[in-house]
Amino acid sequence: VQLQASGGGFVQTGGSLRLSCAASGSMFSIYTVGWYRQAPGKQRELVAMIAPSDTPMYTDSVTGRFTISRNDNTKLVLLQMNSLKPEDTAVYYCNAHWGGARNFWGQGTLVTVSS
Repeated sequence: VQLQASGGGFVQTGGSLRLSCAASGSMFSIYTVGWYRQAPGKQRELVAMIAPSDTPMYTDSVTGRFTISRNDNTKLVLLQMNSLKPEDTAVYYCNAHWGGARNFWGQGTLVTVSS
């Protein structure tokens, strides 16, 4: 699986952005997909993830503001981000994994939220 992320940018506090992750390759529907982020000087952290035919999961800090969705027909993973805060500033990465050995990352896309 190859992943191509897009949609980052600069936004003011309270604004919205939508990140997209386009996947290519076979058997995409069996993968758990998610978005991670890494802020300057911090470790990469999970933001949201969704397994096949399962309920999305979110880290506490984005619950109620971010929504992850997937379309297995178009092989697209979206992250709708609303009510953005300066602490959401980070490089965001999409991820797809299945089992222990299949783990793929897209290139990062930068999100900057000004105060």
